[in-house]
Amino acid sequence: MSRIGKQPIVIPAKVKVEVKGQKVHVEGPKGKLDWTLPTRTSLKVEGDKIVVSRAGEDAQAKALHGLSRALLNNMVKGVTDGFVKKLEIQGVGFKASVTGKVVNLSLGFSHPINYEIPDQIKVTVEENTKVTIEGPDKHLVGKVASELRSYYPPEPYKGKGVRYAGEHVQRKEGKTVQ
Repeated sequence: MSRIGKQPIVIPAKVKVEVKGQKVHVEGPKGKLDWTLPTRTSLKVEGDKIVVSRAGEDAQAKALHGLSRALLNNMVKGVTDGFVKKLEIQGVGFKASVTGKVVNLSLGFSHPINYEIPDQIKVTVEENTKVTIEGPDKHLVGKVASELRSYYPPEPYKGKGVRYAGEHVQRKEGKTVQ
């Protein structure tokens, strides 16, 4: 048995879980999420718990068992509490703002960068340099954060760029004149 896969997932009181064949629909106070189970796994809702099981003892079935349980657990956590990623922008004149469903980034290029915010994701900007990304889908929150960071990753010489909150950037020494 997979150590993670065999653990049941507790369903909080505010969350509804529906299973139709291989389709799973989770709904809670923070939003709604849908997912399709892999073919080698199945699940049962027993009262206030979800139990994931697998068909077979081969390596692929075991891997999908643990993966399915972890993804379902993230879905339940997401619709109850939500997930948050924070970014910091460092550099002179570097700033961000949100207008409607678009994040505007000024990162020292000759043009502003406009990033379209996906549905179910909420982006807020404080002090023009602190960006907070929130949403029920862990994968989508991480993807939005990594795409915003990819426009100008932190560089090692001056430390300018977009970084995750608390991320340490190893600094390098510049060239010296002899």
